[in-house]
Amino acid sequence: MCGHGGLGTKRKLTCVSRPRRFGKSYAAQMLCAYYDKSCDSSGLFSNLKITRDRSYKEHLNRYNVIYLDITWFISIARNIKDTVTELQAKVVEELRGIYPNVAQEATLPETLAKINEETGNRFIIIIDEWDALFREARNDHALQEQYIQLLRGLFKSSGQTDKMIEAAYMTGILPIKKYGTQSAMTDFREYTMLQPEPLEEFIGFTEDEVRELCEDSKLSFSEVCEWYDGYILGDNMHIYSPKSVMDALSRNRIGNYWTQSETYESLKIYIDLNEDGLKEAIVQMIGGAHAKIDTGTFQNDMTTIKRKDDILTLLVHLGYLAYDAGTKRVFIPNEEVRQEFVRAVSTGGHQEIAKLYR
Repeated sequence: MCGHGGLGTKRKLTCVSRPRRFGKSYAAQMLCAYYDKSCDSSGLFSNLKITRDRSYKEHLNRYNVIYLDITWFISIARNIKDTVTELQAKVVEELRGIYPNVAQEATLPETLAKINEETGNRFIIIIDEWDALFREARNDHALQEQYIQLLRGLFKSSGQTDKMIEAAYMTGILPIKKYGTQSAMTDFREYTMLQPEPLEEFIGFTEDEVRELCEDSKLSFSEVCEWYDGYILGDNMHIYSPKSVMDALSRNRIGNYWTQSETYESLKIYIDLNEDGLKEAIVQMIGGAHAKIDTGTFQNDMTTIKRKDDILTLLVHLGYLAYDAGTKRVFIPNEEVRQEFVRAVSTGGHQEIAKLYR
């Protein structure tokens, strides 16, 4: 998905965002395994289609790769406020084991620039859950700014970035953060739930893949389709949540699996914001309606919410709503997610919405 054609060129920075449990980490780890020259991963790919590509062996295990799982760095930080500082210190310490002349107190961008200056080596940087700090520390603007400055240091300096970065691939739930009308890192090519083309077939399981999986299952394709279909991307391509499909097939039981990864409490938070017309829009969508939406005002974070359309756009990125780019409307994608909306509006402080729903 990273695309060999972008390596070492102006098109080498890629950010792919999609909901939880849609295979982001698998994709990032697969790219690490393929490109990283510190291992021999040929056995992992030997039975896959990529081996038939003429460039397969040209790039297999040929690059210096730095893999950053931001969620993991948050979990091991002494305090979440120290995440960016400790992340850089740990990566620089590891690089010093390979390149002893690197200064211990240097930042990560300075370290990579120094290594490139002395050795000519360049790096592929893969960042998994790049937006985790914006979700876990959503109100800590100082920490967010520190993190954005790190990313700018790595990817925004045209001269240094071209010298030290071979390519970058980031995954996340949210698109790259905006400040006003400008993205924090304008050089990235972004593929999102709003604009996934031409990577839509890699966002989740395709209809053909699900149909093939159902052939050896006790579950019928029509059952799986009713419960897990509904994300329609690009040119009418139907995409399914991989977690939901695999859990249903492995258990031989249709059920609510994807939303178990994030309870309906999180959905209720956004409904509680109760922006203009949100209640009515949600009730109508539970009943099968599509709601018109303007996605342009969303600031790609979870705090700068000023209107109903910002909430609905956020719910698209979180996977609770699907988006029809042709009509610019959102809707509840399938029965699995619809039940989550019903549960959210039927409990807690949503008596008015529940009354409308009933």
